Amino acid sequence: MDQKLEGLKAEMERFGRENDAARDEVSRRMRNITRESAEFLAVLVRAVAASRILEIGTSNGYSTLWLAEAALADGGTVTTVELSGFKVRLAAETFARSGIGRGIIQLHEEAGAALARFADHSYDFIFLDTNRSAYPAWWPDVRRVLQPGGLLVADNATSHADEMADFIKLVKHDPLFSTCIVPVGKGEFMAVKSRESPLEPPVQPQQ
Repeated sequence: MDQKLEGLKAEMERFGRENDAARDEVSRRMRNITRESAEFLAVLVRAVAASRILEIGTSNGYSTLWLAEAALADGGTVTTVELSGFKVRLAAETFARSGIGRGIIQLHEEAGAALARFADHSYDFIFLDTNRSAYPAWWPDVRRVLQPGGLLVADNATSHADEMADFIKLVKHDPLFSTCIVPVGKGEFMAVKSRESPLEPPVQPQQ
């Protein structure tokens, strides 16, 4: 266990709680995932040996650290997208202190624009934790950039069930995906993309 990194995580947890309790302006709140969810994500990354991870919604970089630490175990990287310049700067400072910044690619842009320019099957693990109302509009590109067999996870599935309902319904009715909700932290919606998509030619076994 990296004691320096663990100390930074604990510091960020305290900062997130104190900052959010003191801020009325939503855009200045960190709204980090819970430690329970962070640990769950890290285990998932390791379990599926994900090496190309996409995070939409960096905030101050708390969840990114957990994802990157797990990804680096298999030589992977995390690309994290954030629109708020204020949060991009906070996250950059976090990553510089973490000792694992080599495993993190930071993008300061609108998530829909970023998704639109990513190539098909660019990522094997996607984590959504940002503007929930935008998820349905992003779905065609999220679906496209996730590789067959890849895993999608979205936070707040139970804490903001009403806001997530349309997106969850959309994904659940997509024949390429198998889904479930895991009651960890604020609720994690999980969707696995079929390895043999009917919209893509199946992989033929070698003779």
